Amino acid sequence: MQKLFIASRNKGKIKEIEHYLKGLNIEFSSLITTPNIPDIPETGKTFEENAFIKAKTVFDVVNIPVLADDSGLEVDHLHGAPGVHSARYAGEDSTDSENCQKLLRELEGVQQIKRGARFRCCLLLYDGVNKNYFEGISKGHIITAPRGEGGFGYDPLFLPEGYSKTFAELDMETKNRISHRGKALKKLKEFLDKDTRT
Repeated sequence: MQKLFIASRNKGKIKEIEHYLKGLNIEFSSLITTPNIPDIPETGKTFEENAFIKAKTVFDVVNIPVLADDSGLEVDHLHGAPGVHSARYAGEDSTDSENCQKLLRELEGVQQIKRGARFRCCLLLYDGVNKNYFEGISKGHIITAPRGEGGFGYDPLFLPEGYSKTFAELDMETKNRISHRGKALKKLKEFLDKDTRT
């Protein structure tokens, strides 16, 4: 059985990753099950840089392959913001709700046609030597009020292209198939499958 450490404390994110990679012979652990690792400052200017900072910091402690991700929401009208600051858009310790409310204020009065957005995810599988990146993008737009109880982050505000339900309203199977993280995880799963067979 392979061991894989998920460099996250986000329960929603961990659940999505474990759900997507189920069926592979992997024993998962995370920052939730290993609480002695301190918070990791995300000082990178790109999603790739932040993913590496997290992966290397964690690997240096646990010494097993680490899966780190950095992801965020890029809104056209806001010139790509909140971007790498998505998790702390409304402040350093802001909640998902506070971030969503700030985004809605920033887009108040903006026409639907100008509310285009994309979720971008950068996954990094790091074993102390090799860095393997997997990117996924999901396009859509930002609605005017939250909808749905599922998901996390900006999911209640994000309506993916071709769907009438937000990420927070979709079932996990559908969301994992079309989401930015789902697309990145699909590439990762194919990589891990190939690695297992060789």
